[in-house]
Amino acid sequence: MRSPLLIATCAALQVERFSSGAKWESIVGYSRAVRAGNMVFVSGTTATRDGGLVGVGDAYVQTVTILRNIESALSRASVSRNDVVRTRIFVTDIGQWEEIGRAHAEFFGDHRPATSMVQVARLIDPDMLVEIEADAVAASG
Repeated sequence: MRSPLLIATCAALQVERFSSGAKWESIVGYSRAVRAGNMVFVSGTTATRDGGLVGVGDAYVQTVTILRNIESALSRASVSRNDVVRTRIFVTDIGQWEEIGRAHAEFFGDHRPATSMVQVARLIDPDMLVEIEADAVAASG
């Protein structure tokens, strides 16, 4: 049984949902980012811009584009890349880890979130090489 305090806390937690307008959001039924109190969760993000894929065949360019897309989602939720505490990187070829990791390191600099990089069989579009999720915690709710 849930405690009354937990129920009241959950009911009082303000939740905001943010869309990027990408076609996948309505098809799959998800938000680009969700802010719950001082936590922000950015959905799996790919290297799309203006409805098209950027960097076909180039894992580094795709990763840079993805991280910029994540930064845009974070900004809409009133947080920055420095508030990111965790990323999850999904790749279709773990052999490209160095290019992907280099882009990740350049983006975050000395602010290094916890992260995982795992190989998957494929992403929703066969030309997508990388997909990244991000979780952030704002200084205040």
